[in-house]
Amino acid sequence: MRSRLITLAVLSVLAAGGCSTMSNALDAINPFGSSGPKMSPLPPLTAGTEFTTRWSVSVPKAGNDMVFVPATVGDAVYAAAGKGVLEKFEGGKRVWKIDVGQPLSAGVGANDRLVVVGTPKGEVLAFSAEDGKPRWQARVNSEVLAPPTVGDEGVAVRSGDNSIFLFGLEDGARKWVYQRSTPALSVRTTSAPVFADRFVFAGFPGGKIVAMSLQNGAPVWEGAVALPKGATELDRVADVVAPPVMEGSQLCAVAFQGRVACFDMAQGGSLIWSRDISSSVGLALDGRYLFVTDDQGVVYGLDRLSGSSLWKQDKLKNRRVSAPAVRLGYVAVGDAEGYVHFLSRDEGAFVGRQKTDGEPIKAPVKVFDSAFLVQTSGGELRLIEPK
Repeated sequence: MRSRLITLAVLSVLAAGGCSTMSNALDAINPFGSSGPKMSPLPPLTAGTEFTTRWSVSVPKAGNDMVFVPATVGDAVYAAAGKGVLEKFEGGKRVWKIDVGQPLSAGVGANDRLVVVGTPKGEVLAFSAEDGKPRWQARVNSEVLAPPTVGDEGVAVRSGDNSIFLFGLEDGARKWVYQRSTPALSVRTTSAPVFADRFVFAGFPGGKIVAMSLQNGAPVWEGAVALPKGATELDRVADVVAPPVMEGSQLCAVAFQGRVACFDMAQGGSLIWSRDISSSVGLALDGRYLFVTDDQGVVYGLDRLSGSSLWKQDKLKNRRVSAPAVRLGYVAVGDAEGYVHFLSRDEGAFVGRQKTDGEPIKAPVKVFDSAFLVQTSGGELRLIEPK
C-alpha cells in the first residue's frame, strides 16, 4: 500500500547523497517495475457521455522524470519543458515560444502579466506574459520542483529543501523566506504554495500544513494533517506533498501515510474532520464534495462537510493515477498509459475515457473553462470537454 511513496522517499535520499546499495532495491519496491503490482486492466465502458478534444498541441517532453504543470490565465495556456522551452497558447494556437537558455525543472506559474518557471540550480526566471521577454531573475536555496505561484501579492516559490520564498512581482526582490527543519527522510514534493486571503499556505514533511503571513512570512497557524508514527524512519514519513485546497473558509489537505483533514479557518483553523487516506498526488473540492486519489490509484468521493464516504472507485488500482479535477458533474484523472478517465461526480461510475499520446500523465489534470486540460510527460497538451 505504501510502495509508490516508498520509492519516492528512497529516491529523495539517493538524490541527496547517492547510494548504490539502495538503487538495486528500487526495482523490488517500485509497483510499476516488472516485479511490482500489475496495473488493473482498463475497465469496460458502457454508454455514457461523449468527450471530445477541443484542441491538442505538441510541446517538448518533460525530460529527466520532471513534472511540468500548465498554467491557465484567461484564454491563455502556458506550458514548459525540461530542455528550457516555454510557450504560450490561445485557442490551441501558439502565441509565442522562447528558449530560456537553461534547463528547467518546474513550471508554470502565471498571471495576466508574468510567467515564472524554475531550474535545477535554484534559479527563478520571470518573463512577460504578453511577449515572453525576460523580466527578472531570482535565486532560492536549491532546485525548484514545484510550479511557482504567481499572484497580486508576489511570486511564492518552494525550493527543494522545503523553504518557501516570496518575491516581488515587479522586480523579483526577495520579500521573505520561511524555513523549517526537514526530517532525515522525506518525500520529494512538487507541491506549490497557495495564496488565500492574507496568507500563503503550504504543506511540509512531518504532516504539517502552515499558514504564513503575506506581510513577513511569519507562521500564523499550523495544522496537523498527519502524525508521524512507527518503528523506523520510513514508517514515520508522513508528509503533506500535494497543494492544499480551499472552499470558502474550509481548508483541506492530505498526507502520505496520513489522513485527509479539513480545517475551518474562520474558527482559528480548528479541525472539522479527518479520514485515514494516504495520498501523494492530491485532492479537489467543489461546493458539495471532496475528491482524493490514494497511493494505490483508488479515487474517493467524500462529503465536504463531514468526510463521510459517498463512493469509492477502485478499478484504476496501480495505474499511477493523477490528482483529480472536478467540473460540470465530472471528475477527471489521468494515468500512466496516457488515458484520461472521467467519473460521475455523484456516483463515481465511469462515464468516459480519452487516450492521449500514451505517455504518463503525472501532472494534475486542470480545469480550464468548461473543459479539462492535460499535459503528458511525452509533450502533448490537450483540452478535453464533454460533448
